[in-house]
Amino acid sequence: MTRLTALPRSLSRRTFLAASAATTAVVAAGTGTAAAAKPRGISSRAHIFYYPWYGSPKVNGAWRHWPQGELTPPDDISSNYYPVLGPYDSGDRPGAADRHMRWLRQAGTGVLVSSWWGQGSYEDRMAPVVLDAAAAAGLQVAWHIEPYAGRDATTVVADIRYLTEHYGHHPAFHRDAEHGGRCAYYIFNSLKTVDWSPLHQVDDRAIVMAQTWDLSRIGDFGGVYTYDAIATANKPDWTEVAAFCAERGMVWAPSLGPGYIDDRAVPGNTTPTLDRAQGRTYDLEWEYALSAGNAGGVPDWVSITSFNEWHEGTQIEPATADTPGNLDYLSYEGAYGRTGRGAQTAYLDRTAHWVARFEAAHARRRY
Repeated sequence: MTRLTALPRSLSRRTFLAASAATTAVVAAGTGTAAAAKPRGISSRAHIFYYPWYGSPKVNGAWRHWPQGELTPPDDISSNYYPVLGPYDSGDRPGAADRHMRWLRQAGTGVLVSSWWGQGSYEDRMAPVVLDAAAAAGLQVAWHIEPYAGRDATTVVADIRYLTEHYGHHPAFHRDAEHGGRCAYYIFNSLKTVDWSPLHQVDDRAIVMAQTWDLSRIGDFGGVYTYDAIATANKPDWTEVAAFCAERGMVWAPSLGPGYIDDRAVPGNTTPTLDRAQGRTYDLEWEYALSAGNAGGVPDWVSITSFNEWHEGTQIEPATADTPGNLDYLSYEGAYGRTGRGAQTAYLDRTAHWVARFEAAHARRRY
């Protein structure tokens, strides 16, 4: 198969994932039937990647992101799954944005990491909507600084100052009480820049997270995450990076996700897929992230890929088996033994189960 090359923004994400996945095998996971847990509150240590880049004619004036892959919403969308809300608009309040925050609370995830493509970008214009909706639900917003054109360490420093100046007063702006009230900034594909030493200019206000576990490339950062659910499924050796972070007071926030498939968003791609196996894959990744390379302890944070990256099929946002049009869509039917409407929220509730276990492990570590 051949890969299309005319995709904006999200192509860089997939190009990175394809390259990193090329050296790993795809996990063949079994099925899981564990019962879902009820939410037990939210955790400020459970961070989840959130995408405010979707648009619709009703709110935005045109479709945005849903038509990727030359598809025609609302029947045909650039995802192998179909959202319960349909192809929504990220700026829709009190519609999709507020519903998302209620679902994030249900999942127990206290910090959403909002995709951000630079000053004045569409995602930047969505930031007030995301912050207001999060505040109404008692959640916090951190930032996922994406590889926009011209991004380097100097521009990221300017971005952090900009985000702090424009949104730092907002009640939903992330402040981590265990790390001096600083906000988290995740840098997707941080390997694109070699010299990150300018980041020390914002050490007092920011925990800047590198997306790599290459020890030679993380020394100027405040922490490390991994993003790639395919890599986590293959159980990489994180022993050294976890120890490196612990020794230097850096945040270790391994990433995990329920699966991966981007065939509809990137027709003809060669990226491996990661089957959800009715939830077993998600469980295995949680188990690994909470134990691997942590010297018998638990990571500082976990970062979940994702709430609503529909293009890559990593979302835990509710999906439906009742879909329009002629395309076939996957669903969560059978996940954790659930069917019908109960299956739609299976991954939200399973996330709450794991977040509760994560918080319990942190509580045991304190005593």
